[in-house]
Amino acid sequence: MKALLLSEYRRLELTDVATPQPQCGEVVVRVAACGICGSDVHGYDGSSGRRIPPIIMGHEAAGIVARIGEGVTGFSEGDRVTFDSTVYCGQCANCLRGEINLCDRREVLGVSCGDYRRAGAFAEFVAVPARIIHRLPDNLSFHEAALLEAVAVALHAVSLATIAPDGTALVVGAGTIGLLLQQALRVAGCSRVFVADPDSTRLALSQRLGATETISENVVERIRHLTNGIGLDLVVEAVGKTESISTAIDSVRKGGTVILVGNITPEIKLPLQKVVSRQLRLQGSCASAGEYPRAIELMSRGEIQVKPLITAVAPLADGPQWFERLYAREPNLMKVVLAPGNQS
Repeated sequence: MKALLLSEYRRLELTDVATPQPQCGEVVVRVAACGICGSDVHGYDGSSGRRIPPIIMGHEAAGIVARIGEGVTGFSEGDRVTFDSTVYCGQCANCLRGEINLCDRREVLGVSCGDYRRAGAFAEFVAVPARIIHRLPDNLSFHEAALLEAVAVALHAVSLATIAPDGTALVVGAGTIGLLLQQALRVAGCSRVFVADPDSTRLALSQRLGATETISENVVERIRHLTNGIGLDLVVEAVGKTESISTAIDSVRKGGTVILVGNITPEIKLPLQKVVSRQLRLQGSCASAGEYPRAIELMSRGEIQVKPLITAVAPLADGPQWFERLYAREPNLMKVVLAPGNQS
C-alpha cells in the first residue's frame, strides 16, 4: 500500500509499505481522510520527541472497514467508521474508572516515542482495535469525520469544568482546537464566549462561528473591562505557551478555573503566587475519554461545525508540500485533510 513515511525529520516520502493484516480483535480500515494535526507538524521537525523516524503519522481519520480480524463482532466490511486516536488497554485501573485517556498502557496512532511505536493513518490502510471504532452516520462526510478527534478533545476539556447557567468563558487561542472549544462551550450552556488570538483571520472565522466578541490585543484589560474588574469564571487555554497561559491566569476571577489544553511546550513559567493567593484551579485536559459518540451526534446535527475549519482536502501524495506550508506557518491555513482514497 501507499503511505506517507516520515523517514527522517523534515522529510516525508510517499512510499510502498506492507498492507496491515488484522490481528485478533482488530479491524483494518481503508483510510478515506486523515487530518494533519498540529502535533504532527511539531513531530515533523522532531521538536515534540514523539514522532521518531521512521514513522507513518496521522491519527485524525475516517474510512471504510476493509477487513475484520478474529473475534470481532458488530462490524462488517463496508461499514463507514472513524476511530479514537488513543489505543487503551481496557484493563488497568484508569481504564476501569472510565479514564481511558489516562490508560497505563496508552498508545496513540501515528506516534513513536521511547516507549512504543504505532503506525498511523497517513496511508491507504490502518489496523486498529475494534474497541476504539465508531460508526459514522450517512450525513457526515469522511472529510468532516477526520475532525471528530479534535471535536472529542474539545468536548472532553469542557466536561472538566463546571459551567454555570448563563456562564461566560474565554478561549485563548483560535486554532482548530480553540474554535472547537468555542463551540463546545456554547453547547455546554455558556451564554457568552470570548475568543482571543493575535491572528485577525482566525478571529474573523471565530466570529462566523458565533463568538460573542473576539480580542486581538490587550486581552486582560479588555476582559477586566467587560467584567467590571472581576474576571471570568472560566478560561480555556488552547496554545500551551508561557505568555498565553499567563493571559489565561490574569483573565480568570479569584477562585476561578483555567483549563489547560494547549501542549506546544514541555515547560512554562508559572506565576505561582497569583495561582495560590487567588486560589485558582488549574485543570489539565488530555485527549478524550469516551466523547466520540457525543461528538458524532453534535456534528451530525450541525450543533458543532467543522466545514469552515477545513482549508484544503488534498491527495496523500501532496502531503509533503502541505506539511512544509503548515510548518512555515503560512497565513490563513487551518485544517488540512489528506485523502488516501476517493470515497465521499
